[in-house]
Amino acid sequence: MKKLVMAILIMAGITATAQDHQRKGKRGDMKDLTPEQVATIQTKKMTLALDLNESQQGKIKSILTEDATARKTKMEERKAQKEEGKKVLTAEEKYAMQNERLDHQIARKEQMKSILDDEQYEKWEKMDHRRKMRGKNNEGRKGKRSARQ
Repeated sequence: MKKLVMAILIMAGITATAQDHQRKGKRGDMKDLTPEQVATIQTKKMTLALDLNESQQGKIKSILTEDATARKTKMEERKAQKEEGKKVLTAEEKYAMQNERLDHQIARKEQMKSILDDEQYEKWEKMDHRRKMRGKNNEGRKGKRSARQ
């Protein structure tokens, strides 16, 4: 009995440690960088994946710098609102935020289509789709796992 309890405690400790390690992953690496540094890293990753030329790199870097700056600003605004004690967003605020986000995505897609050639654009769309689905798949897996058990 003692061995069983000890084995369960060891497994729980290993599981907790593994989960904590995963949480500190990629976001933690990028949060202390400036928007320009984030944009440079993202541009280089896209250059490797899509084989971008110099002109494309410059255009994409400026777009990504804008995005990173806007993201950082919004993050700071949300942090300030949280510290002020602002509670839940109203339905109108949620609608406005989602509408703004979707408009931004549409504009970004059009910009990328104008910068990239057809083959690169297709590859970029697949990369972007995979990135967006990554979080949704993890949530779906958790639900399936608990449903099976």
